[in-house]
Amino acid sequence: MRERRRDALGDLFGDSDPAPRAAPGPGSTDAGSDAGSDADAGTDAGARLARIEPRLRSLLPAELYARTWLEPSSDNLYAVFVHLRTMHRILFDQIPRPVAENPPPTGVIHHEWLSGTLMFTDLAGFTTFMEANATDDPASAALVYEVLNRYFATMIDIFGQAGGNLLEFTGDAMLVQFAADARGNDLHRAINAGLRMQRAMSEFAAIETPAGTSSFGMRIGVHVGDYLAADVGTPLRRDHVLFGQTVRTTKAAEGAGVVGRVALSPDAAARLGDAFRLEELPDGHRLVVDDLTAEQLDYFDLNPRVSRPRTPMVLDRSPDALLTDIEDALDLVEPLAGYLPLMVLQVMVETARDRRIPVELADATVMFVKTVGLEERLDPDDEASVDAMVRTFSSLFSRCAAGVRSRGGMLRKVTSQMSGSDMLICFGVLNAHTDSPRRAAEAALVLRDLIAETEGVTCRIGVTRGPVFAAEMGQHLGRREFNIIGDTVNVAARLTAAAEPGTIVVSDTLAADLGPGFTVEARGTRALKGKAGEMEIFELTGRT
Repeated sequence: MRERRRDALGDLFGDSDPAPRAAPGPGSTDAGSDAGSDADAGTDAGARLARIEPRLRSLLPAELYARTWLEPSSDNLYAVFVHLRTMHRILFDQIPRPVAENPPPTGVIHHEWLSGTLMFTDLAGFTTFMEANATDDPASAALVYEVLNRYFATMIDIFGQAGGNLLEFTGDAMLVQFAADARGNDLHRAINAGLRMQRAMSEFAAIETPAGTSSFGMRIGVHVGDYLAADVGTPLRRDHVLFGQTVRTTKAAEGAGVVGRVALSPDAAARLGDAFRLEELPDGHRLVVDDLTAEQLDYFDLNPRVSRPRTPMVLDRSPDALLTDIEDALDLVEPLAGYLPLMVLQVMVETARDRRIPVELADATVMFVKTVGLEERLDPDDEASVDAMVRTFSSLFSRCAAGVRSRGGMLRKVTSQMSGSDMLICFGVLNAHTDSPRRAAEAALVLRDLIAETEGVTCRIGVTRGPVFAAEMGQHLGRREFNIIGDTVNVAARLTAAAEPGTIVVSDTLAADLGPGFTVEARGTRALKGKAGEMEIFELTGRT
């Protein structure tokens, strides 16, 4: 099994012949048999290293890769093992816990129906805070990073104590899962956690900054039901995506809610009975009344031990034993590595020793691609239709990710929204391209035509350019993700609502940046949700 897996991964990383290289192998010389047993041992280590080298190419820092290839000594091989162990810990924290703890086999499209309670949170006030403080001054960037991480870490800790798993960051929003349990307490645990999270927001009610006082608030929506979790894509780029009406209803509950309160869907409220006092909203949603004591709020806390990956140990530092340990470590790292965009993975590999990607304030081009027509095919009672939908989406995701990557961009994440699924794509983050708008425009045209080839599926694409805040966000040495936040991201998402099916809408700033080579047509002005005034928009129709 290991040999078959190794061959497949050799093909994946671009080595068409992963068989051992001809002797003497890396790090050896032509000293001949007189070099003795040490030279023979080095040659053997070099031959084994050559066999697994394709698996190491994208997972080792450049200097460590070169040093080890040239001299596969015990010290260098041990450094490789320690690095891979660190990478496993880093990747474990970047991925939803259910996936990190039990990842599907590399390259396998996996899906399953799950039951439980979902919570969706959205942060109010952050856009204003970032616009006022996210300047070129390193101290301002550090302030934004510190406040965001403190907010995310606080919330992750609270719902984690109640058994909540963070499934995804979407900008400054979070989607959290409380898995169904034998006693049916998942809904109660989610509500108690939500109330505690709202109480904790008092810490963020008045944040003093050089630009003035900022205040954050939070909306929380809760719903309970069944949802489809799928692992889609290729071994090189995968994603864990949720589908189904339960996800959309959860996000609708957040949208219907009030800052500072926990909102329930009508179905979630109906399941509660008299456990909580509720206030009814005109549309049928309910707000939970927080009249509980601290002891009552703590009642459903599980206080679970934070799960950590098992740590491989080295008992024998001989080259042969270390190479076996390295192969075992690769078996742990490889299934997780594909869940990160390759651009993010490469930076994480080079900065693994510091355990943090440097914070970046980037002038980026951001694109949202909304696909409609796939989730509507879901029939929970027809497994064949579910499997067909997931495979179609997996193919679409894989081709879109490849189209973006080949033009120097990053497909950051897929999220299920009220209508269809959104792909967040960015250009100009973690790279130094000076022509990101043109690269993004080319990618948008390719993705529009690619999606049109899928029967029954349409897309709406929105693209804009502006400043974004890019960094790892979440708990220190805990659940965290590389995230992209800012008003530019919000505008790109809003532009998809202004697009007709099968069209690409771009902002005025992006249209001005494209220059010759693209056909852009004015489409008047539109009011975008959350933006004062109207914005002039354009349609990108093709190349000239």
